Amino acid sequence: MKLFLAIAAVSCLSKSTTLAFAPSANHNVRSATALNAKVGIYYSTQTGNCETVAGYISEAAGLEIADIGDATDEEVAGLDSIIVGAPTWHTDEESERSGTSWDSWLYDNLPNIDVSGKNVAVFGVGDQASYDEYYCDAAGELYDLFEGAGCKMMGFTSTDGYDHSSSKAERDGKFIGLMCDEDNQYDLSEDRAKTWVAQLKGEGFF
Repeated sequence: MKLFLAIAAVSCLSKSTTLAFAPSANHNVRSATALNAKVGIYYSTQTGNCETVAGYISEAAGLEIADIGDATDEEVAGLDSIIVGAPTWHTDEESERSGTSWDSWLYDNLPNIDVSGKNVAVFGVGDQASYDEYYCDAAGELYDLFEGAGCKMMGFTSTDGYDHSSSKAERDGKFIGLMCDEDNQYDLSEDRAKTWVAQLKGEGFF
């Protein structure tokens, strides 16, 4: 199966420190699907909201999750499909927006990994009420850098049902992936994750 790389750029502009989901502590992100594809989910977080959403995606897809800071270049290169998520803490910045391990990984590690031709999907988490002008901006950074590395981007979603004024995670009127708000719409996140995973399956991502 063609190599895939799903970015979940989870843009966690969240002030909440409560973990609504307790994902597995197992950091082995390789999980064989029915098509024998090696699939993984990477995230990074400050408050735990990104990990929460990564957990919802993990449950829906039947995959493991791991912090990108714990990943090796060889692990990432060996996967057929990867879902990656990061938060947004450095608002209104042109780069290094997440305030997490992604800020160094994207610029120090990604350029050394051949990801050309892989499919990528991005997810983000943010706070529409407090940061409505910068909602999930770090997801847009992940999108730009993986696309620039030659990846095929998948998993675009509608902006309907959200209440933000602007976002660097939008392209042509759509979000570049799954966006969740654990502060103001936490009750919608799990269903959004399930719907997104089903969409990715329909797009041939897995």
